[in-house]
Amino acid sequence: MSAASDYLEDKLLDHTLGNTAFTQPSTIYVGLFTGTPNTNLEAGTLTDEVSGGNYTRKAVTFSAASSGTSSNSATVTFDTATANWGTITSVAVIDAATNGNVLFYGSVTSSKTIESGDTFQIASGNLSISLA
Repeated sequence: MSAASDYLEDKLLDHTLGNTAFTQPSTIYVGLFTGTPNTNLEAGTLTDEVSGGNYTRKAVTFSAASSGTSSNSATVTFDTATANWGTITSVAVIDAATNGNVLFYGSVTSSKTIESGDTFQIASGNLSISLA
């Protein structure tokens, strides 16, 4: 995943070029989406996010960047689905547990259909964000 949202691009440019300081979010979350990452996530519109069936975004932590890349530092496990969530095709890193701003987004390597009783997990090191 290496696509930054318009929101984050503007914040980083303003911060780096001395216009407006960017305060990092205290907690960041990963959300699951059933649609293809597109201009909606680029623009920060959270369409196609899984909802219902015991779904909630999960907090995620990242290791310090090295060579322009950072990866999740611990496994992220979503709660067991109590209804069908659909086929997970993309993820986004977001600055809030609900609503909020998309920071980064991208497609999963292999889509996964989540049905009632299933869980979705992102193993430690498998969610990488790159600015290189």
